[in-house]
Order: sequence, then C-alpha cells, then structure tokens
Amino acid sequence: MKIIFAGTPEFAASALQALLDAGHEIALVLTQPDRPAGRGMKLVASPVKQLAERQGIPVYQPEKLRTAEQQAPLAATEADVMIVAAYGIILPQAVLDLPTRGCLNIHASLLPRWRGAAPIQRAIQAGDTKTGITIMQMDAGLDTGAMLSTHTVPITHADTTRSLHDKLAACGAEAVVAALRDITSLQLNATPQPVAGVTYAEKIRKEEASIDWQLPAKEIVLRLRAFDPFPGCTTLYEETLIKCWAGETSNEQSNPGTILAADAQGVLVAAGAGAVRITELQRPGAKRLNARDFLAGGKLQIGEVLR
Repeated sequence: MKIIFAGTPEFAASALQALLDAGHEIALVLTQPDRPAGRGMKLVASPVKQLAERQGIPVYQPEKLRTAEQQAPLAATEADVMIVAAYGIILPQAVLDLPTRGCLNIHASLLPRWRGAAPIQRAIQAGDTKTGITIMQMDAGLDTGAMLSTHTVPITHADTTRSLHDKLAACGAEAVVAALRDITSLQLNATPQPVAGVTYAEKIRKEEASIDWQLPAKEIVLRLRAFDPFPGCTTLYEETLIKCWAGETSNEQSNPGTILAADAQGVLVAAGAGAVRITELQRPGAKRLNARDFLAGGKLQIGEVLR
C-alpha cells in the first residue's frame, strides 16, 4: 500500500521499520520539527526522521496541519492510508479524510482505557496488570475512533515505563502490519469503543516526580516504575535532590519520610502505610547506582526525614 506515516519517537520508529520490512511504499513521513536537546541544546531530529532519512523517504515537519497549504504535501501523495503513531500533532478532519482508507492509529493501551498522551505511564501508576495495543480508525476526537484490532500485553511487577514501552513498540509494529494485510475486513467489522471504562492518561508533569512520603508504600513503588525513565522520582535529603529509580515495599512503619535503614540492600524509608526500600538512586550530576555503590559515595543518616 502507499502510506503516509506520521510519528515522532522510538515507539513510532519501530512501526515505520516494520512497514518498510513488509514492503509497503512510504510516500511521505510526517514528524515533529527538530527540537533542542542535551546539554548543548542543539536541534535533534526525531527517531522517525532519522530512520526516514536513512531510507531516503521524504520528510515533512509542519508545526500544524490546519490550512490547505499545510495539508497540500499530504494530498499530493494520493496515499491509500495514513498510519499514525505517537505523532504529537492534532490531525483535523480534512487530513483524516485525505487517504482513501483514512487514518489508522497505533495506540498503546486497550481502549477505551487510557486515552490520551501517557497511556504507558498511567497504566503502571494505576497498578494495571495488563495493557496492550489498539489499532484504531481515527476520528476527530481524542482517541475515540472505532477499534479494528486489540492485542494484550501483560504488565509484570518488574516492568517500568522503559521496559513496557519496548514491549508495546514491538507489539504495535506487528499489529499494524497485520492490520494492513486484512484492512478491508477489519474496517467493515470495526467496533465502536464502549462508553463504559473510559479513562484519560494525562501528560506526565515534572512536578509529579517529587515523592510524597505520606502516600502508601505500594503507590510510591508504582510511581517509581511509572516515572522511569522520565521524569524520575525525586526526594530531598537535607538540601540534596536525590533521584529514586527502583524500590520495593516493606512492612516497617514509622513517621513518613523517616530513613529507617541504609545498607547494601537499599535505603529503607517509612511511607504513609508500610515502607519503601529504595534499591537504585542517583545524586545530581552522577550516574544511577545500586544502593551499595550509592552509599559508598556518602552515607545517609538513619533517622533523618526525607521530603
């Protein structure tokens, strides 16, 4: 099929590579404009753009797609279908109507649960035991279109956003190739999303990273997993901001935020209910370290209260 592909991060690049491997013609790639990144804040191309340029595929990077002039490069392709994966720019109805078979979205949840910007993080934060990929026929709403196929992925106790992202990216790549093989049947039998069970995955805000030790230990550990690799949970020890990357619940109880132990097994901190044993930590400007190596660089005083 002749495809317009719209996507930006690594999640989308996995799908683009799968479509290329399956022999589809990618007539045009849409991706967000290059953004400043790194310590030097130099402009960096998205993973999707980098892949497209290696393959010699035309790349289009509009800030918006509201006007006929902005939409003209898409119309000129006369594409059969547009595939959208974590593009990050709203597509107006005029764009959705351009390809013969419309626009298909690779969404990283089992819709209608976790519509929105951060479905992977919010699924882990909520303690969900499963998530997945939905191939959806896009409409003008926020992830409200009819479902063509769903593919379940378990969430294990060891999963972080980093690991679950990689599983879902692989699943989404396979799912979209399979959907295009059977697109006529899938579109004829598309299933409207149920009204019941709708939840919204709001974008992750940096201020959510600060650990509230009044929360139950279970909720704090879920946040550690959900916010790895971004933004990373933080806490203050004296005047030092420490990132906490991994941990496990424990049954000890004391005033929330109190350091109960600090040894090779971890830094044990009391929570609102139970305690959290932090097993991977990071000082400003340093690397992520296991508890043993972290404490070798400076002890934490038992009895001190984190905030």
